[in-house]
Amino acid sequence: QVQPVESGGGLVQPGGSLRVSCAASGRTFSSYIVGWLRQAPGKEREFVAAISRRGKYTDYADSVKGRFTISRDNAKNTVYLQMNSLKPEDTAVYYCAGSGRVVISTEPSAYDYWGQGTQVTVSS
Repeated sequence: QVQPVESGGGLVQPGGSLRVSCAASGRTFSSYIVGWLRQAPGKEREFVAAISRRGKYTDYADSVKGRFTISRDNAKNTVYLQMNSLKPEDTAVYYCAGSGRVVISTEPSAYDYWGQGTQVTVSS
């Protein structure tokens, strides 16, 4: 079992950048597909991005393509989400989650191990 722990959230102005990190304890993170999902107040949790076990494959929600980049460093047991050109609608709690499935899924139910989340607020 793996326990993800997110960090790096905060307040940023529209158009700004932020990088959130997800470190894993317990079983090595390289055994899992890792995704970033987010939940805004009053909305359902939604898929943002995911990366395959060795980092060869990635997938992004249409709303963040071209602005967000997911990456991983398995030697450091850490996954990153670089967020550029941030918009107010990106404001949400961002969760890191591990999936034991064979291929990347955009469904939150495909992710088995969740972190506690980190707040990202985009506001002037």
